[in-house]
Amino acid sequence: MGGVTPFTATDYPGYLSAVIFVQGCPWRCGYCHNPHLQERTPHSPIPWTDTLALLRRRRGLLDAVVFSGGEPTMDPGLANAIRETRKLGFKIGLHSGGTHPERLKSVLPLVDWVGFDVKALFADYARVTQVAGSGEPAWKGLQAILASGVDYECRTTLHPALLSENEVLQLAQTLAGLGVKRYALQVFREQGCQDEILNTSMEQGYPSRCMVEQVSGLFSEFILRRG
Repeated sequence: MGGVTPFTATDYPGYLSAVIFVQGCPWRCGYCHNPHLQERTPHSPIPWTDTLALLRRRRGLLDAVVFSGGEPTMDPGLANAIRETRKLGFKIGLHSGGTHPERLKSVLPLVDWVGFDVKALFADYARVTQVAGSGEPAWKGLQAILASGVDYECRTTLHPALLSENEVLQLAQTLAGLGVKRYALQVFREQGCQDEILNTSMEQGYPSRCMVEQVSGLFSEFILRRG
């Protein structure tokens, strides 16, 4: 495990949760808030046994545990960790970008909710992830979530250097066409970001009210998150 947040009211909407941060991510998104977790090191900073002991002490105080990262589906031990956590009586949330769609698909029956990051139009993923071909696994991951029936939220981080307003609208239309019902736009935050270009190039007035209203009309559940 790369880290643990013992209490949060925001990482699993509607539930008080702990967050377990899993090491490793094959993508290099400039706006990543946890770049220290991108590298998968040979030794875990926090032993899983210690994490389980913490969760046992949190029973009765929390509703859920969220597996985040990094990218949790990169870890072959994810399913076993989820099973052990479920035995403690917690609901299970999962944050994923879909880097490993087959492993994502395999754990969906074990989770109660997924927060799925949609980076860009699937053909343009490399602009954000800096990894060629990364849109294909993300597409497969989203298809797996929608087919599973598990509760979910799709969300996209907005920065004008990465996504124009027209591209955001095209992406929203694509997702709505796929049957996505719950969508969130998250305005870029500097906190944790080590990309100086992104930190200094945010444009005032982005995203525009007009664009946000157009996107919100495409989904039965929509939220804009700022800060």
